[in-house]
Amino acid sequence: MSAKRYRQESASPLGRILQNTAWLLGGKGFGAICGLAYLAIQTRTLGLKDFGHFSLIFGTAQALTSLAGFQTWRVVVRYGSEHVHAKDWEKFGRLGMLCGVIDALGAVIGCAMAAVLIYGFAHMLDLNPAFIDVAFWFCVASLWALVSAPTGMVRALNRFDMAVYVEAIVPSGRLVLALVIWATGPSVGRFLAAWAAVDILEAILYWIMARRLSPQAVRISYLFQLRRAIRENPGVAQFFFVTYMGSAIDAAMKNGPLLVVGGWVGTKAAGLYRLAAQLSQALSKLSTLLTRSVYAEVARVRVASKADEFRKLALQTSVIAGGAGLAVVAVAYFLGEQLLAMIGGDAFESGASILVPLAIAASFDLASVAFEPVLHSTGKARLSLLARLIALAALGFGLWKFIPIGPSGAAWAVALAGAVSYVAMGVMAWRTLKQVEGGKIAVGLPDDAEVGPEE
Repeated sequence: MSAKRYRQESASPLGRILQNTAWLLGGKGFGAICGLAYLAIQTRTLGLKDFGHFSLIFGTAQALTSLAGFQTWRVVVRYGSEHVHAKDWEKFGRLGMLCGVIDALGAVIGCAMAAVLIYGFAHMLDLNPAFIDVAFWFCVASLWALVSAPTGMVRALNRFDMAVYVEAIVPSGRLVLALVIWATGPSVGRFLAAWAAVDILEAILYWIMARRLSPQAVRISYLFQLRRAIRENPGVAQFFFVTYMGSAIDAAMKNGPLLVVGGWVGTKAAGLYRLAAQLSQALSKLSTLLTRSVYAEVARVRVASKADEFRKLALQTSVIAGGAGLAVVAVAYFLGEQLLAMIGGDAFESGASILVPLAIAASFDLASVAFEPVLHSTGKARLSLLARLIALAALGFGLWKFIPIGPSGAAWAVALAGAVSYVAMGVMAWRTLKQVEGGKIAVGLPDDAEVGPEE
């Protein structure tokens, strides 16, 4: 029995990217509306101080899940796309189960890290002692709610339409529970418990969805064939390491500034920074959606198309994403103050000075959406890791120079890191595409397979 594929697909790679992004955008558009609604409920019922505590706890949990998670969805897409193309569902299943086990191992490690961080260093974040226990258990729930492996299986099967339905559970569930909490008595603990319950439900539903789409791939028996899965996917261990390091650096860049603001300036400033960051993420949601679509399609084109089509796809995607990035900055600059006041109230209006540099950073992420998939699919994942390390160094320098300004200084440090990442990864991706065009790297070969020019 093959994987279930009911959807009519576009014939061109760019068409499939836009089709997949449209599916995701439909779900995320609904999610963005729900997100702004429950964010407004949170900020207005908790107030700036308690929303700051919620933000620090939530940001800590996100950092831990990124540090303990291994981004296994990228591994499933990178290697699984070839198995799906060949309709080898047993290899695909063994790879998926290997990634599922690694997700679970990461959750165990993350729980140990959470215990050390929360009980040993919560005072450095100016966290209220009354929230320490609830912060730890929220981190535990978040770690076990990781759905990286089944997410990768659904994307490798190119069923982004089905993923939309599962992912809609999170924003709709949070909105419903936020309304209930608003009516029965808001508190930081209640919001955290509600968020954790919804995340765990999404994880369960993602595994059910992967099982329904590819019943031959999601089998318990494959859990006992992990060594075989490693042998069947040459270079997978190295790719795991590179993607993990990349996600760890990404976690430091996304959540580190919030924690620095909380520890250096205070919880109120952290709440202000968090709302601005949430709004900038909502404005740049297209970046996340394009990344998911592009990553899957680039991996697919790598094994099924010619080099010129591969290069054309990367260039087309970069142009579209760059235009969207400019639109994000424009909205933040002209409407940022009004949007923040509308969502959080007058107390959050001053966050406009934070929102603009964060939007600039988001626009760089959006414009570079095709760079990392190109490097990963051509066996140059180590170059994307190098670019992230350079960007992390830029973020550290920016925080050191700009944090005395306050939360807006942290935001400008993020913008600096985004610009450096865009330039570094862009140069590397451009050079890689030139090598693909010249025949030095062959599309369709295994990871790190390179060929020289013909004699």
